[in-house]
Amino acid sequence: MKNIITASVHFSFKGENHSPSITIELDKYLVAGGNFPDLYPLIAKENNHDLYSYEYEMMQAEEIKFSDAKGMVAEFVSDGLLDLQAFQLAWKKNIIFNQLQTIAKDHMQIEDLQQHPELTEVLLQAFQLGQKYSE
Repeated sequence: MKNIITASVHFSFKGENHSPSITIELDKYLVAGGNFPDLYPLIAKENNHDLYSYEYEMMQAEEIKFSDAKGMVAEFVSDGLLDLQAFQLAWKKNIIFNQLQTIAKDHMQIEDLQQHPELTEVLLQAFQLGQKYSE
């Protein structure tokens, strides 16, 4: 399942309330190297706000709130705040686990690696060792 979330900023400018938002798929940023984009310019561009204006500065003064989370990211949103570091770590662990699950199924006919915690631990250690020596 894709990890999709809506990021919104609520601010006032010249007596008017604004609530620009953007819905983004987080997986594409994580797959591309794990760098999460600066959301303020993305929200501004998507909602036709000039990046070189006082209006944009007012927007940046407010905190981004997150809502409508779908996928694993929903577990990391609380009171409109996203724990991005925890989500990124869990996302990476999930990718690794899915790859290990495929290996266990292909080579050992194990359908559910979660039913074999000792094997899971051994495979994770082997993966980490491979990472250590590939750097």
